[in-house]
Amino acid sequence: MCGWGRSSLLSSSFFIVVSTAATLNKAGIHITGAADAARALSPLAGKYAETLFGIGLFGASMLAAGVLPLATAYSISEALGFEKGVSRSFREAPIFLGIFTFLVAVGAAIAVIPNLPLIQVLLVTQVINGLLLPVILFAVLRLVNSRDLMGSHVNGPFYNMAAWLTVIIVTCLSLVFILITIFPGLLRS
Repeated sequence: MCGWGRSSLLSSSFFIVVSTAATLNKAGIHITGAADAARALSPLAGKYAETLFGIGLFGASMLAAGVLPLATAYSISEALGFEKGVSRSFREAPIFLGIFTFLVAVGAAIAVIPNLPLIQVLLVTQVINGLLLPVILFAVLRLVNSRDLMGSHVNGPFYNMAAWLTVIIVTCLSLVFILITIFPGLLRS
């Protein structure tokens, strides 16, 4: 997908989430789990709301169950120089297929834990992603500013200033989040 398509998709997703949240909040509907989200579709889908939501959730889950472990396996294998590819056998690409298989198995094992608060698990994983973001951003900025790697395509001064400002802000916010998590009363007056 081209950069324009990806940014358009992200902005569309953002506005869908914001408008849905605003609409549900105004109607006094608070979503705390999948059942609440399914019931929120009742005005649109009537008695088929739960079935419609279930089909959508199943489709999204199946997509994520394949795409996320596969992308992770590709990233790790590429970074470490291992053979990769879904068309390869376990003999040809043992690390790649091992990582992929391990991630699918761990995801499935976690999903079937009885009474596991899945919404809380999703929130925690997103918080971890947010806390790891500054590390990744620093690494990416070092790469895009490497003349040996990027040649004449290194960031210009304007992009560098904006990028470093973003990295600094995200890092500060992550550190504040860690501090208020460890010391809950820190910012209260």
